[in-house]
Amino acid sequence: MTELILIRHGETDWNRELRFQGQVDVPLNAVGHEQARRLGVRLAGEAVQLLVCSDLIRTRQTATSISQQNLHPVARKPLLDAALREQSFGVVDGMRVNDIKARHPEAWAQWIRFQADYAFEGGESTRQFHARVMAAVRGLVLAHPQQTLMVVTHGGVLDMIHRTARALPLSGPRRSEIPNAGLNRVRIEGEVIDILTWADTQHLADMPPQPVYDQVRLPPSGMRAGPVASGQAA
Repeated sequence: MTELILIRHGETDWNRELRFQGQVDVPLNAVGHEQARRLGVRLAGEAVQLLVCSDLIRTRQTATSISQQNLHPVARKPLLDAALREQSFGVVDGMRVNDIKARHPEAWAQWIRFQADYAFEGGESTRQFHARVMAAVRGLVLAHPQQTLMVVTHGGVLDMIHRTARALPLSGPRRSEIPNAGLNRVRIEGEVIDILTWADTQHLADMPPQPVYDQVRLPPSGMRAGPVASGQAA
């Protein structure tokens, strides 16, 4: 049995602008740094044997901020793992939805069907992405049995783990809340993923509402701010 403390990186300006960040290397903004600092305070003294994060700067900055808050000494330097990167959206990486609709209308119409095998040109399908993510997770679990690992990653990665744990299909919109700097805990034994807590944001209670959009209501409502399941602008 291995326990994973799963964390989505703090907010970036592109999160606030509701862009498809994908694998573009965007840093945290001021809100994101404060979110990460608060999460670090909350997790101070946590008995963690390994801190691992994607190699993109928004996760590295989040992991570094957490590690500075008295995390167990052996876990203070994060291990970088490119397999934990966000899904690649190819030609639309970095674009807002309205821009995608204008420049790639057929691709957008295909994407909002949320089919597991569809990919934007140059990007990954959800099925390909899921295979990459779960191979990385299984590798960590096999390499660190009976340990607690802290994994700082992206919203799409957490969605793949959540779907696997809940036996949800890869097709269809995201249905779980995945806030920036939210706290999630899972326990993995063999092929079983048990969710202990999900989308815990007590440490962010008095901060501004997070920028999210509701995939379940696309189309026609499009993107909007509010406490709903966060979309792919991860």
